[in-house]
Amino acid sequence: KHLLDRGSPGYFLALTDFIRWAKRNNSPVGPGRGSAAGSLVAYVLNITEIDPIRYNLLFERFLNPERISMPDIDIDFCQRRRDEVIDYVRQLYGEESVSQIATFNILKAKSAVRDVGRVMGMPFGDVDRIAKLIPDELNITIDRALKETPQLRDLVEGDEDVSLLIETAGRLEGLARHCGVHAAGVVIAPEPLVNLMPLIRTSHGEVSTQFDKDDVETLGLLKMDFLGLRTLTVIDDAVRSIRASENPDLDLSVIPFDDPEVFALFSAGDTDGIFQFESSGMKEVLRKVQPQSFLDIAALNALYRPGPMQFIDDYADRKHGRKKFTYI
Repeated sequence: KHLLDRGSPGYFLALTDFIRWAKRNNSPVGPGRGSAAGSLVAYVLNITEIDPIRYNLLFERFLNPERISMPDIDIDFCQRRRDEVIDYVRQLYGEESVSQIATFNILKAKSAVRDVGRVMGMPFGDVDRIAKLIPDELNITIDRALKETPQLRDLVEGDEDVSLLIETAGRLEGLARHCGVHAAGVVIAPEPLVNLMPLIRTSHGEVSTQFDKDDVETLGLLKMDFLGLRTLTVIDDAVRSIRASENPDLDLSVIPFDDPEVFALFSAGDTDGIFQFESSGMKEVLRKVQPQSFLDIAALNALYRPGPMQFIDDYADRKHGRKKFTYI
């Protein structure tokens, strides 16, 4: 009922259409990621390929009555062929009604200092040294940097040029530096976009909105994310190579999920090129936990992010019997 109330059927049908087109044209599509994999509707429409009942996934993560925005399903496409899918959508809904979406690069504390220093004609080395005194913290501001870094404060108090640099940078901080194109977002409108918002032609000749994704959604327009994923391109190349040289009948949809050699690779941390498992930190976690099933791998993917990371050692200790389980 909530799906119908939100006007979501059209969204699901639009997704189904272009995903089906991509698959029919042998353009690799990801099996689904994020909260959308909890939706049985998405599964039966072949938008996602993970059975949410088998894996006991939570539908409420994807959609619940408190959520007022449209459902948001990120779709991964082969990086090499993503543009073909977007071209298909343009042909289907009309060139005038489909556009990529702007994104604004905001002047943050360090970049504001560097830009102002360059305009003031200060030596690059001096500006770089001042910028490096600003702590590497998320959402750090110049005001906070002055409070937290005595060395920066001393420079400002003892040098008029540095004082002017920091004061000017503080005024510009938070402003949009330049306009780019969102890596994935595409808007699909029921009428020509020129009637609804300003557009811009980028340096590459593409048409983009002049509103960012939040403003596009506030207008009530349909925003879809077409993510280009290099890993899908690598997998596609590998499958084509195997079919040509060893196994013409290879079908990724029926490969087993219990191959011990696969888990031996994961447990050794030998995961270069495997999506979300190739960072040095994740390799260390794999060696610590020694995953032996697909669900172990799913658990590690969920644990290896800010917040749950603190429990990885507990998870490993309990898995290997060094600590006891305690259930609520």
